[in-house]
Amino acid sequence: MKRILINTQSPPIRFINYKGPSSAQVDLNFFSPDIDYVISTGGVVRMVLPLLESLINQNYFDEAYWVSLNVNAPEKVSMGKIFLNHVMIPEQVLKNYGLIKEELWKFFHKLEKKEKIIENIWREEFADFIYYNRIVAERIFELDKKLDFDIFYIHDFQQLNIGYMLSSLKPKLFRWHIPFLEEILPQEWRTNLSIYLNSYDGIIVSTKNYLENLKTLGYNGKSFVSYPYIDPKIYKKPEEDIIKEFCSKYDIKYEEKVILCIARLDYAKNQPILVKALKEISKSVDAKVIFVGNGSFSSSKQGLGLSKADLVRSMIMELANELDLKEKVVIAGYLDQKMLNAAYTRADLFVLPSILEGFGLVVVEAWLFKKPVIVSKNAGISELIREGENGYTINPYDYNEIAEKAIELLTNEEKAKRLGEEGYKTARLCTIEEGLKKEIDIISLFL
Repeated sequence: MKRILINTQSPPIRFINYKGPSSAQVDLNFFSPDIDYVISTGGVVRMVLPLLESLINQNYFDEAYWVSLNVNAPEKVSMGKIFLNHVMIPEQVLKNYGLIKEELWKFFHKLEKKEKIIENIWREEFADFIYYNRIVAERIFELDKKLDFDIFYIHDFQQLNIGYMLSSLKPKLFRWHIPFLEEILPQEWRTNLSIYLNSYDGIIVSTKNYLENLKTLGYNGKSFVSYPYIDPKIYKKPEEDIIKEFCSKYDIKYEEKVILCIARLDYAKNQPILVKALKEISKSVDAKVIFVGNGSFSSSKQGLGLSKADLVRSMIMELANELDLKEKVVIAGYLDQKMLNAAYTRADLFVLPSILEGFGLVVVEAWLFKKPVIVSKNAGISELIREGENGYTINPYDYNEIAEKAIELLTNEEKAKRLGEEGYKTARLCTIEEGLKKEIDIISLFL
């Protein structure tokens, strides 16, 4: 029997008010979606879950096992031929792990100074960060002794050293989802980081630029570029009454132009710069900015419990009040798929102003609705932007540049339409069909 082991930090499902014993083994068929549990919304899960289903349906594997961090959930959950194993650690360890993970995430997104991140290895919390990785590696090792996996596929930067800890000669594949820029790495890190990276037989990154940086650091294994991907079938224009409901709920008037920004509430997403740009845009165009998104698994109560989403929400609204834009700025939070599709349909422009972004699949989502886009030059997806043809790129620190390009697209319907149509063609590079084919081809090289 052929089996694959997947490891992510974020779990594929989150239970809602789970009351059973943590040591339980349950079948998901006995639980109701949206009542007892929800599918996690993060980009990693949206890619990995259909990947596993495709690998099983195409007979590459008979079963898949998925190890992830999950609090307030049963230890083992079966989803057909996919078996979830949840790692649970003490509350204080979880908190300390989350703090270090968050500071590392900030560093790789250029939000944390190099000097501070070097000091972290001497902090008590760093020991708990390593402890979490060790616990996960031990869980994978124990499962392997019983089930004899054919390949291990580890995801994301905070779990990089699991491959090094996992003493197995079986193929180990790693996917790095966030920005990978060799130039920002402290000299003190380079040797160890290179050792951890080279403990994997193959590494997948999201852009050609990250691939070159990986090689520059000294990775000697097989390396690949595979664009993140989504299922275009779920991004369709909803019924007219859903669009009307969306407009009514967020008080969007017929004549108002809608600028849409979809991203979790996080410092790296840089939402406040769009509020500053709106002040300039409003001098020429009657526009409203809609922010969609809550926090990540790290900031959720079901996850690491960090409070950054609430802080960013406050920053946005305080700035809107200060600039007298309170009625023109909406934080919609989480939207279900129907309402999300209504938001894309009603939008006149999509903006992703991230300080640094591993890729930016929300841009692809906007393209599927043929919307013009303005994207940070520091987003991985910017390498797919042909300036003035399928979108615009901007300096994420320059709100005047954002405003200038937004005004151009909001006042020139012909150009906005042309950019949206070209973007729709570009989106084909990031469809689930293309992405799954690429990843399956990569995995098959190691079998």
